[in-house]
Amino acid sequence: MNTMQRSGSGSLQSPRSSSSQAPFLSVSVTDPAKMGNGVQAYISYKVITKTNLPEYQGNEKIVIRRYSDFVWLHDRLFEKYKGIFIPPLPEKSTVEKFRFSAEFIEMRRQALDVFVNRIASHHELRQSDDLRIFLQADEQTMDRARFQETGIFKKKPADLIQIFKDVQSKVSDVVLGKEKPVEESTPEYEKMKNYIFELEDHLAEAQKHAYRLVKRHRELGESLSEFGKAVKLLGTCDDDALGKAFSELGAKSEIISIKLQKEAHHLLMNFEEPLKDYVRAVQSIKATIAERATAFKKQCELAETIKFKEIDLNKYRLTRSEKLAEAEREYEMLKAEGEETSRRFDMIVRLMNEEIARFQEQKTSDMGLAFHEFAKGQARLSNGIADAWRSLLPKLEAHSS
Repeated sequence: MNTMQRSGSGSLQSPRSSSSQAPFLSVSVTDPAKMGNGVQAYISYKVITKTNLPEYQGNEKIVIRRYSDFVWLHDRLFEKYKGIFIPPLPEKSTVEKFRFSAEFIEMRRQALDVFVNRIASHHELRQSDDLRIFLQADEQTMDRARFQETGIFKKKPADLIQIFKDVQSKVSDVVLGKEKPVEESTPEYEKMKNYIFELEDHLAEAQKHAYRLVKRHRELGESLSEFGKAVKLLGTCDDDALGKAFSELGAKSEIISIKLQKEAHHLLMNFEEPLKDYVRAVQSIKATIAERATAFKKQCELAETIKFKEIDLNKYRLTRSEKLAEAEREYEMLKAEGEETSRRFDMIVRLMNEEIARFQEQKTSDMGLAFHEFAKGQARLSNGIADAWRSLLPKLEAHSS
């Protein structure tokens, strides 16, 4: 790949080191190819896995996957691994004219490669059965797995409409003051939330300006190309030294135009895209925060229910009610459910604390690399442009004196 390697987009260990028998899992997303025609058209990718892990079938496996397969893997992991930041997927383009452009396909291929390798390099996610299915199953098995709907996706449209109405009702109750929102308020949680929301704003702003830089380089390159053609034509009007100088000025302008276009592409792939990837990563973290909030709310609601059930139980004991035995069974079941809910919430908190530290370390490395690539590219471009113009100065100065 010509693009820089962000952390998480490499293997756990290079396959070349297999002689040492250290465990490795290396994945490459390559060779995008357009399949089908019209509205049914899509891009397929070759996914190459090299590993010596015993749970995998053989040292190398090549499968064909499409974007919806990557979505399946993402959704399965998000459903199963609460508290872990699931790597984000690139957006699905809905603009027909961009869907199959070479640049868009390469950007998506690179983002999908980063996505699957971040999973493969994560100490928990790499053990997932779903990852093994994704990396090894044939296309027919993958299709069957993808259409085995789970969780919310198993619900019928009418069920989803009811869920939406329930959410609307809850929101209305909170707004009208009928129900107080249950939300965690520990200093650690508030600090993490503020960090993530501020980071999202700053990353989005940086990515917006990176996009403008790419656009500026392209527009300047196009303008210089047109200028070069015009000046070369002007040079053909005269056969003297000035005409030759104009022709050379036009040629240099076109050369600089190519440099600008190349640097615009380099800037897009190695600066704007990494920033955009981290905007998506922060959105993924926010989804995990929402899951934590849901788990906390459930824990609080169960604790409240258990408290009321205990009051009822004490009443039955005092009155020696015939409902006592059934109430005791319900109370014990609720207590067990409450303990399990608390255990799950504590696990989410522990995992998120580990994940946020890992994320910050990875972000420092990736952003350092992205900004280094940006500065290096700008220095290279500036030197190339300066050298090109400088070589013309003696000839132009001869005609200006």
